[in-house]
Amino acid sequence: MPEQPGTDHLVQLLRTTLGDSVLGIYLHGSATLGGLRPHSDIDVLAVVLDRTTRAQRRTLVEELLKVSGVHGRRHIELIVVVQDDVRPWRHPPTCDFLYGDWLREDYERGVTPGSEPSPDLAPLLTMVLNADAPLHGPPPAALLDPVPHDDLRRAIVAGVPELMAELDSDTRNVLLTLARIWATLTTGTIRSKDAAAEWALDRLPAGHRPALARARAVYLGQEAERWDDPAPGPCAEFLARMITESYCS
Repeated sequence: MPEQPGTDHLVQLLRTTLGDSVLGIYLHGSATLGGLRPHSDIDVLAVVLDRTTRAQRRTLVEELLKVSGVHGRRHIELIVVVQDDVRPWRHPPTCDFLYGDWLREDYERGVTPGSEPSPDLAPLLTMVLNADAPLHGPPPAALLDPVPHDDLRRAIVAGVPELMAELDSDTRNVLLTLARIWATLTTGTIRSKDAAAEWALDRLPAGHRPALARARAVYLGQEAERWDDPAPGPCAEFLARMITESYCS
């Protein structure tokens, strides 16, 4: 049976910090796409009525720094959106608050995330709606509009150059995300990272399969993370080329 993420503390933190502004809190990501894997984050979206204040955002950051990825706990990715910023839908949507541990050093230096446009919300909101996994509040479809297919496609393709720039520092994630983008463009379905990699492996030339197969195995906890061999670059470049061809076709 898949591991169930512990989210009660997160729901309580949001309701205590943001009060009656909280309209709904939703689980998405790996936990709703086949279950948490060894390296999976706990992904949560909150929909609120009012913009968060700087003091509220700082409180969220300080409390999340204490629990996210600490003492063997899973990392937390928390996104807060104001309902009026995403309904009715417009592109690009606006993210009111983001917490992710890849920004931990900035948070510890006192940086407090603020509101900014975020094309990445297009696939994220799609996953939230598809998962239909409320932790608090009504089903997500009561608060969110569906993302138009064309906006979803252009949003996921727009992130490819940034992904390629991170290949050396975040190899596993980059390869798996590229595979997921290719699979989504081709099939119209957002899969879990390991399922997307399995789909892509059946379509890769033999020479590119070992790198993606290793990324998938590491993600599933079946292999240690090492990238001395096979080199991931050629596989990533092939996946990026397939993404471009699928988007333009």
